[in-house]
Amino acid sequence: MNNPTLAAPIAAAPEILDVQQADCCIVGGGPAGAVLALLLARQGIKVILLEVHRDLDRDFRGDTIHPSTMEIMAELGLADRLLALPHTKISELNIQPPSGESFHADFRGLNTEYPFITVMPQVQFLEFIVAQAQQYPNFQAIMGANVQELVTEGDTIRGVRYRGHGGWHEIRARLTVGADGRHSKVRELIGEVSAGNTPSLDVLWFRLPRHSSEPVGLSGRIGKGAMMAMVDRGELWQIAYIFPKDGYRQIRHAGLAALRSSIVATAPELTDRVELLQDWSQIAFLSVESGRVDRWYRLGLLLIGDAAHPMSPIAGVGINYAIQDAVVAANLLSQPLKSGAVKVTDLAKVQRQRELPTRIIQGFQSIVQNRIVAQALATTDTDFKLPWLMRLPWFRYLPPRLIGLGVFPVRLRC
Repeated sequence: MNNPTLAAPIAAAPEILDVQQADCCIVGGGPAGAVLALLLARQGIKVILLEVHRDLDRDFRGDTIHPSTMEIMAELGLADRLLALPHTKISELNIQPPSGESFHADFRGLNTEYPFITVMPQVQFLEFIVAQAQQYPNFQAIMGANVQELVTEGDTIRGVRYRGHGGWHEIRARLTVGADGRHSKVRELIGEVSAGNTPSLDVLWFRLPRHSSEPVGLSGRIGKGAMMAMVDRGELWQIAYIFPKDGYRQIRHAGLAALRSSIVATAPELTDRVELLQDWSQIAFLSVESGRVDRWYRLGLLLIGDAAHPMSPIAGVGINYAIQDAVVAANLLSQPLKSGAVKVTDLAKVQRQRELPTRIIQGFQSIVQNRIVAQALATTDTDFKLPWLMRLPWFRYLPPRLIGLGVFPVRLRC
């Protein structure tokens, strides 16, 4: 006689060590989460910010703070203190193809007190924002909190359960915000999938010394089947080496010597220092994604930043659009959080205000990727020329406006 099939054991529910209460629980200590936490805390709203890592230091995150974000910092009275931290300023953008006319754009013509891109390590910016939030007794940051489950009551999300600090913990909140980036665990838990275009590129990030005699600002270089963006970081160049999608395995197989040769062919002035790249640990790989989820919200939950709309690194706008999401969320949700009743219609307003500018900037990124980057990467000789539109005199005013200030201005109202 055959033995009966044994049913799979049911996993025991985790033992919860403690339960905390909050008005808002924010998952993710990146730009969107940190800024939203600060904006809500200064309104007297009890906020708990959860970050899966033990610190905020992640290499080669977005380090460009655009004029739109600086204006928000000014509204908070924080701009001067932020600019007191070590940073560099980018006022110009130059793209140099191997032949033909170059493209030059200048941020100094923008109608703003901050006509430049501020470049500083993102960890400095995040630590600065969190330090401001910590001045409010109703704010708490918990590092090393690995969110694994949502707390639900019927169709309503009431908080999260996370692992860390010796076991499982639970936070119950009127509103849970997923601000945990392009690989969002919160987005996964609600069953949303980011849908959109698949950019035709991936990126390697690395740093090399910068000589004081070299040009300042942001420089784009187009070579034979290669493209690089070089960001002035004072004594360093932060360099994005752009290559066709899914080509990373081939680059690794070819080896560092071949990569160094390609770098020099694209930017010959780096010949005297490219040998400093001696190990793959010096180089970070970014698989580029871009898209949006259909619904950024559920009853009791909201997605913002890359959790709602993963951004391509083109033009470095991701951090700034994530912060604009946070400002709009704070504007619209502060009062409902204070009253104790956040309606699904309140959450829908956040998506309604932020979806159109997100679609527009992602469309702009897609044009750049398809009309410039993809064609440059497909070029095997030196005959690549920039599109005719970029050679028109008036066009140089458009990228600084769109990149620097965004599609629509976002102002703090809470």
